[in-house]
Amino acid sequence: MKYFVITDSTDTQVGLRLAGIEGVVVREEPLVRAAIQTAAADPDIAVLLITEKLAALCQDLIAPLKLTAQRPLVVEIPDRHSAGRAPDSITRYIREAIGVKL
Repeated sequence: MKYFVITDSTDTQVGLRLAGIEGVVVREEPLVRAAIQTAAADPDIAVLLITEKLAALCQDLIAPLKLTAQRPLVVEIPDRHSAGRAPDSITRYIREAIGVKL
């Protein structure tokens, strides 16, 4: 099982590539959608990393993967241009995912 990243930033892709994570750089919505569908169909990809900006473009594809798919685990990651997250974003994400208040 492997990780895969879909990003719109070459810097993000290069940084994760240095950590051994393959990925693609896409900037147009049709290409983002194609990359998500290709990654979701690959049985070797266990974790799909996608930048927040691209995930927002394709929530109709991302949401079902997060909620019902056994594989891949979809993780939205910030990139250097992200506006930032709320201080409790991780806690809120856990609460939404498993229904436990921390």
